[in-house]
Amino acid sequence: MALVLHAGKTNKNAFKSLIAAEYAGVEVKWADNFEMGVSNKTPEFLKMNPIGKVPVLETPDGPVFESNAIARYVARLKTDTALFGSSPIEYGQIEQWIDFASLEIDTNLLAWLRPRFGFATYLAPVEEASITALKRALGALNTHLAGHTFLVGHGVTLADIIMMCNLYLGFKALMTKTFTSEFPHVERYFWTMINQPNFIKIIGEVKQTESVPPVASAKKPVQQKDANSKAEPKKEEKKEAPKPKAEAAGDEEEAPKPKAKNPLDLLPPSKMILDDWKRLYSNTKTNFREVAIKGFWEMFDPEGYSLWFCNYKYNDENMVSFVTMNKVGGFLQRMDLARKYAFGKMLIIGSQPPFKVQGLWIFRGPEIPKFVMDECYDMELYEWTKVDLSDEAQKERVNQMIEDHEPFEGEALLDAKCFK
Repeated sequence: MALVLHAGKTNKNAFKSLIAAEYAGVEVKWADNFEMGVSNKTPEFLKMNPIGKVPVLETPDGPVFESNAIARYVARLKTDTALFGSSPIEYGQIEQWIDFASLEIDTNLLAWLRPRFGFATYLAPVEEASITALKRALGALNTHLAGHTFLVGHGVTLADIIMMCNLYLGFKALMTKTFTSEFPHVERYFWTMINQPNFIKIIGEVKQTESVPPVASAKKPVQQKDANSKAEPKKEEKKEAPKPKAEAAGDEEEAPKPKAKNPLDLLPPSKMILDDWKRLYSNTKTNFREVAIKGFWEMFDPEGYSLWFCNYKYNDENMVSFVTMNKVGGFLQRMDLARKYAFGKMLIIGSQPPFKVQGLWIFRGPEIPKFVMDECYDMELYEWTKVDLSDEAQKERVNQMIEDHEPFEGEALLDAKCFK
């Protein structure tokens, strides 16, 4: 019995085992007349994979499902293959990159893709988080590939095959040239690998997407009908007659309710006019300490506003400079809802990774506004500490953060961003 692969012929997860088969010299053929949504629901298929997912490889010794497991199985059928490296450390590194390709690349690509194609509910914060995580992964991959043609060793391994099949989905459907140009070594690697003869034979010509697809409405599940049942005639829905416009004074429509005010607008007036401070900050070009800093403390109203330090909880993950800067930039974009009530400085600290992200924020009111905590999911990624205005050392730290003082606490500044 030949090895038979059950999957649609455009399934990137099926490509993994087929490309591995080309390198290993193993014959794998497609299942005849496979139709996704039909073939994978039959009793015969469900015996091979009870949850009905593809791909599934049918072998003389029984079925194998999960695409990475299938690719490993195919690659091991020939003992003289180099797909698993030439030493125990290379084998470990290959497995490492296979996991990375699945958990860091594929997971985040799919989280970005599914809502765009209508297979999940679109939530902007979730998409932003998945893109940020994807960029972090691509940054790490880009750093590795700066000194390597292949992921491990000096030739194609199973790690390259699985990584390429996952990247293929991104390049084809989501990641435009503008997006991938931030990762030049990943680009070079992708186009080098995708044009290898064994890849071309299975995947064919690949063109990079020119745009990110718009968000599609979520697809509704198709109702299964019994094969022997007759289709019920569609019931005609009765349309309600339009209601006549009220003419009598007593029948007038209720006036729209006024929009609820933000609770911060109901606080007692403050002597500090935040826009005046923002204007002073922006217009001060020289003698910053004598003009802007002095002016800040003259304006600041500790009863009407509060000062907060924030420290990113996961600074040990900030290994790539531009990814860290993009992360902070995304946070500031999502804080736009608080622009009327806040001013912030975010510092990215260090000349070498891991980079530290720390900030200073001024908020209207005695506490961080609840609507900001509720609406901006990034807030929970930071530790927030209220500035003790009786502590001169903390007040000096405020001064240094406002003016982008360098070195800051003994370290260089990689970047400083202002929210105003």
